[in-house]
Amino acid sequence: MKYLIPFLSLSTLAASSAIQHPLHEADSQALINTKRPLVSSGALQDHIFAKNLLKRAEELYEIARLGKKQYGHPTRVIGSEGHTGTLNYITSTLSEYSDYYHISNQSFKAVVGDVFASRLLIEHKAPKSTRAMSLTPPTKNKDVVFGPLILVENQGCQASDYPSNTTGGIALVQRGACSFGDKSAAAGKAGALAAVVYNNEHGPLSGTLGTPSKYHIATFGISKEDAEPYIEELKAGKKLDSSAYMDAIVENVETFNIIAQTKGGDQDNCVMLGGHSDSVGEGPGINDDGSGTISLLEIATHLPKYTVQNCVRFAWWAGEEEGLLGSDYYVSQLSAEENMKIRLFMDYDMMASPNYAYQVYNATNEANPVGSGELKKLYTDFYTAHGLNYTLISFDGRSDYDAFIKHGIPGGGIATGAEGVKTEEEVEMFGGKAGDWYDPCYHQLCDDLSNLAMDAFEVNTKVWPFLSLKIYC
Repeated sequence: MKYLIPFLSLSTLAASSAIQHPLHEADSQALINTKRPLVSSGALQDHIFAKNLLKRAEELYEIARLGKKQYGHPTRVIGSEGHTGTLNYITSTLSEYSDYYHISNQSFKAVVGDVFASRLLIEHKAPKSTRAMSLTPPTKNKDVVFGPLILVENQGCQASDYPSNTTGGIALVQRGACSFGDKSAAAGKAGALAAVVYNNEHGPLSGTLGTPSKYHIATFGISKEDAEPYIEELKAGKKLDSSAYMDAIVENVETFNIIAQTKGGDQDNCVMLGGHSDSVGEGPGINDDGSGTISLLEIATHLPKYTVQNCVRFAWWAGEEEGLLGSDYYVSQLSAEENMKIRLFMDYDMMASPNYAYQVYNATNEANPVGSGELKKLYTDFYTAHGLNYTLISFDGRSDYDAFIKHGIPGGGIATGAEGVKTEEEVEMFGGKAGDWYDPCYHQLCDDLSNLAMDAFEVNTKVWPFLSLKIYC
């Protein structure tokens, strides 16, 4: 038995986080006696097939259709019947392996929103890319509000960015530097009737306002391309009449995370894998993050054929799309002792984007808990070993690994891309179409069964079985 990160030097281990200690050797007495063989990379990978992943995706899409009654289209957003069905599907699948896993639910309260109707007009025309932000409140009295379009300086994060004539207007704010919720609240404090956040890169813009604030106002997202003509006219001193309408609700619901931990293996030394079980309200989320949900579930159904040296803990987080709620809550409830039992966390979010690139989070030991850099290398080793290209992407807190690394637990993960734009260089590496999003249906209704690259789906589901040899043996 070797250390979890076998190539860490002793000096590196000594310098690791006071919160997160390096993995020590497993106590052989902690292993459950069984005739099952020890897990190995090749054997576990041999159980992963695209046709089985697709079958689960088809089942998940049927579950998403349960959300049609409330939302008018398939969705698995928390609070919907589609999400309840997803949780039941995961739990019922895992229950078949209750002799191998400890299975538990962790309930917590979350905020959900629903936009029933919205409209934004600027000079009597609707920007084609207009989208309502998630968790946006309605316009006043759920009625149309009218006012001039006001160009906000900088990125709308500070009160000083808003001109004095913002009161009674509709604020046009650039994306960046702070959250959408912070921008909405700042605009509300400045007296704006509604806010329009425009993208700072190619393509439309969607997102969430996160934790509700009494200062939030009805908030939309539009593309950079749609915003540029308005910005030019406003800078030239032209007045642009605008109106906004939002019929929306924001409410509290109770939901839960699902945790499955192997009964075998050293229970004080656990490797954790997670993905989120929910989608946005706008669509069924079969790639985001149905693909991660399915990858973990498929691995979890085959792992019981084997024993493990150290425990494996799977997690399906609720409320990721509302601001990483489930994973944040989970980590916040860990005692210092339980925190130290989690030796690393691996995030699986969007495994099968149709215009994919094989992406590895660029975690480093300098900026993140020690061990994160070695985990990154294990991921890149997988792609190299299989003759595949990969790219490194920002480890910037956009997914469920965020709470783990903030609490001293090494982390990392893989993805295939969301609303980012594929480059010519990446087309040479992975194929696909330059200038398009990695996932053209990101956070949209078309994130359905047609939105999966099954080759990438199978490859990325095999990543963890490959890592198992490095981590456990």
